[in-house]
Amino acid sequence: MATITLKDIPEDLHLALKERARKHGRSLNKEVLACLEAAAAPQLVDVESLLADIRRHRASIPGKLTDKLLREARETGRP
Repeated sequence: MATITLKDIPEDLHLALKERARKHGRSLNKEVLACLEAAAAPQLVDVESLLADIRRHRASIPGKLTDKLLREARETGRP
């Protein structure tokens, strides 16, 4: 197994990690590993929920974007 060394950990972060470790009944090392695993784990996305949020947002915006409006924007130099 690999080993890493962390340097210059801010005191408040060190104390927060120690407190989290205590609350979870783990050593500081195990708590840091749990935090790193959670941060590096792939995040599952609920696609249907995300699309529903996008549709609600789009419905709240007045007007409609059309090919004609996009073409006019390009022709007048608007990005």
